[in-house]
Amino acid sequence: MSFFTNAPIDSAALVRGIVRPSDGATVLFEGVVRNHNEGKAVQSIVYEAYLPMAEKEMAQVIDGVRAAFPDVAVSVVHRLGHLVVGDTSIAIACASPHRAEAFEACRAVIDRIKKTVPIWKKERGPDGEEWVGWQCKHD
Repeated sequence: MSFFTNAPIDSAALVRGIVRPSDGATVLFEGVVRNHNEGKAVQSIVYEAYLPMAEKEMAQVIDGVRAAFPDVAVSVVHRLGHLVVGDTSIAIACASPHRAEAFEACRAVIDRIKKTVPIWKKERGPDGEEWVGWQCKHD
């Protein structure tokens, strides 16, 4: 299974793919392209990744979260290519018998992805283009 796509993300399908009859909670996080970043206007973003390395790192993130939260089912897809304001860039779905674990696991997934998965983005705005990404800051 690939964690990356060039197509729009179907978040509902992502959730349907992990929900089990024993689950009482699902959490869906969608990262959406916004019209600004650090005081600068953003019109669009181009996401790139070195797929062999990014797929491996993403799998490690998911495996780590599953180990920490064994009752939580997790699924992730990140979009690559050109996205405009309002487009979903990443969707993370977590399902669990209880809500607390689903929320915690979802938060852990996005935090770990931001720190370890080599995904680069070029923001485009009225003042030009600028590469930003995981190699520039870790928050």
